[in-house]
Amino acid sequence: MALYYWLALLLLGWSTVTAQKDWWESASFYQIYPRSFQDSNGDGIGDLNGIKSRLPYLKSLGMTAFWLSPIYPSPMADFGYDISNFMDIHPSFGTLADFKQLVEEAKKLQLRIILDFVPNHSSDEHEWFKKSVQRVSGYEDYYVWQDPKPGTERDPPNNWVAAWYGSAWEWNDERKQFYLHQFHKKQPDLNYRNPAVVQAMKDVLRFWLDQGVDGFRIDAVPWLFETVGFPDEPVSGHSTDPLSQNYLTHIYTLDQPETVDMVYQWRELMDQYKQEHNTTTKVLMTEAWSSLDVVKTYFNDSNNRQGSQMPFNFQLIMRLDQNSKASDFQTVINSWLDIIPPGHTPNWVLGNHDKRRVSSRMGGDHMVDIMAMIELTLPGITVTYQGEEIGMHDVDISWADTQDPAACQLTEETYQEGTRDPARTPFQWDSTANAGFTNASVKPWLPLATDYPLVNVKTQQESAQNSHIKVFKELMNLRGTNTLIWGSFKSLVLGENVYAILRSFPNDKRTYVVLANIGSKSEIIDATKLDNSLPNELVFRVRIGRNKQHSFTALRSRGFGQPCNSIGAAALCIDRCFLYVGGCAIV
Repeated sequence: MALYYWLALLLLGWSTVTAQKDWWESASFYQIYPRSFQDSNGDGIGDLNGIKSRLPYLKSLGMTAFWLSPIYPSPMADFGYDISNFMDIHPSFGTLADFKQLVEEAKKLQLRIILDFVPNHSSDEHEWFKKSVQRVSGYEDYYVWQDPKPGTERDPPNNWVAAWYGSAWEWNDERKQFYLHQFHKKQPDLNYRNPAVVQAMKDVLRFWLDQGVDGFRIDAVPWLFETVGFPDEPVSGHSTDPLSQNYLTHIYTLDQPETVDMVYQWRELMDQYKQEHNTTTKVLMTEAWSSLDVVKTYFNDSNNRQGSQMPFNFQLIMRLDQNSKASDFQTVINSWLDIIPPGHTPNWVLGNHDKRRVSSRMGGDHMVDIMAMIELTLPGITVTYQGEEIGMHDVDISWADTQDPAACQLTEETYQEGTRDPARTPFQWDSTANAGFTNASVKPWLPLATDYPLVNVKTQQESAQNSHIKVFKELMNLRGTNTLIWGSFKSLVLGENVYAILRSFPNDKRTYVVLANIGSKSEIIDATKLDNSLPNELVFRVRIGRNKQHSFTALRSRGFGQPCNSIGAAALCIDRCFLYVGGCAIV
């Protein structure tokens, strides 16, 4: 038979588990990009009331919490990551009162809220920056200011380049100095060597904790500090363009030791708030596209000082693509598990608002369910970007329709190299005009995918056939079992394109077996390579694939069902993916 994606489960009895995990340690988080989730007032832009109306959907998926990309006042030079007031709501999204209602409704559904915290920079329209430009007392050093290079009238102080493109320095004619901006020139970097800035940003965290949020995702962590003295960075040899980020090796502008300490300080604030208010744990997630050696320092230090509970794991995004083999999956997954300190929890991120969607990145629609089954049966925490559960794909956005500032600063010939718009298009709720995202007569802020009449929540939920959302929900239901919460983890490479996961938990007396063929054709494996301790009978729980010959319900040990073309009792031919339960299987 062909190798689909299987999860097998054999129900052999239940046991009571007395130990407890904190709420976040087995949580499933859902990332919402507010502009694109649900428009409630007919302006073509998603908002807080729209999100509130869709909270039952998140609950139906089995989510524990949702994370909101920035909702603060902003000139929108970077769609909310250029913040002009850290303690309010952008009018496009609603009001602070709307946010409080969102929190209340979420709590009723036992959903927790995580906010984006953008500490590296503000908008150049923030009052702090205006006062710093004017050298108002107390604000002179709120930002990173430098004189021109010695001996020049207006040359930047060094060769640093911004993450987007061009010099990281912008001249301010009023102050007669350059300010540092690691991103857009309208996003001046805050100066974390100034204690007043450190305290001001801690006050921001406390403000939102007082509004009822359950934690923060910290944006762009590696850029918080720069080396004192501002030396030139060495040339990397990876680019011939001196204005490209790849032109330099960023040893003075990224991953400085003080950055890790700052994260630890924020964690101390979270823990202190919990004690002061006798409330639940407040969670820190950190975004750092850094090496594993750097990322692991965010968990804790040698003195057991605690940092981020969730340094985001981007390995599935950074290191896997449509050309990856089963051995690559095993290497990437194990490399992350290997750095997790004792007492800490792994997390798995498949996509976000800055990267290509799973379907587009991994080679097509057939990989959506396979990647979901792998992610959702791995040990620890999962993070799902809106739309991945229905298999949304990148949308080709024309130059005329492009909104992403990172792309708009490029040219019509090169904008697709930097655009993030394709993964940010409006959510597809149903097959009506504008996919139920906004009114039929309204133009959404970004164009919709042309296939939304088929790829949407309502159509997939009502389909008589298997669908992405049905597979996703079945997997989410299984994530609540003791085996997937507490069980051991083992992975196997059973062929060039066949990756297997075994999860077992003695107290629960069940094992889950996932068999995933990530290739484009059927592949025969030797079933004897699977764990000899598996029971004689495995039962399909979730199957991905439409081949009728795989509709059997029982799998026997060694052969796991009928052999493919009589190749032998210990052989299994795999087409896509199955999940068994184990005793049980997911098919």
